[in-house]
Amino acid sequence: MLPRLRPRCFYDLVIEVAIVRPGPIQGDMVHPYLRRRNKEEPVEYPSKALEEILGRTLGVPLFQEQAMKIAIVAGGFTPAEADQLRRSMATFKVHGMVKQFQDKLMNGMLKNGYTREYAERIFKQLEGFGSYGFPESHAASFALLVYVSAWIKCYYPDAFACGLLNSQPMGFMRLLKLWVTQQNTMWK
Repeated sequence: MLPRLRPRCFYDLVIEVAIVRPGPIQGDMVHPYLRRRNKEEPVEYPSKALEEILGRTLGVPLFQEQAMKIAIVAGGFTPAEADQLRRSMATFKVHGMVKQFQDKLMNGMLKNGYTREYAERIFKQLEGFGSYGFPESHAASFALLVYVSAWIKCYYPDAFACGLLNSQPMGFMRLLKLWVTQQNTMWK
């Protein structure tokens, strides 16, 4: 993804973190975003209100907050209903929770003048969040860690490597335990 996105600013890293998740991938958000960013596809907003919500992400809803705002502005949800939608998107282990909001969102968007095609596309994208989409603040926090780690790796590679080794097991077996396991296996 990095060679395709080619981050130029910090917010590009935020997008990078958020877009490489199962939700945005399954919700067909990755390719439209990349095409729009590379100016291979025009960015079109069906209303000024949605342009304000989706402007930074080129018309693609990548964050849970955007999904909530779309539900309120375009779908006629109350803030409490939008929060329920957000909660359903956050339950990524329980599939199908977002589906219960489909009729309300679709009917609200049609009532507010959006086309059926656009409403269906938005719902499909929001449904993708059911497979783990990020809030923007979460993506920004991870992006900061990415930026700082890359800077240290670039300017202080020896300290970076040492820090990495000292941070073991990082979810893996400790190096010594791994070495002992290999030695024991070798002598059997």
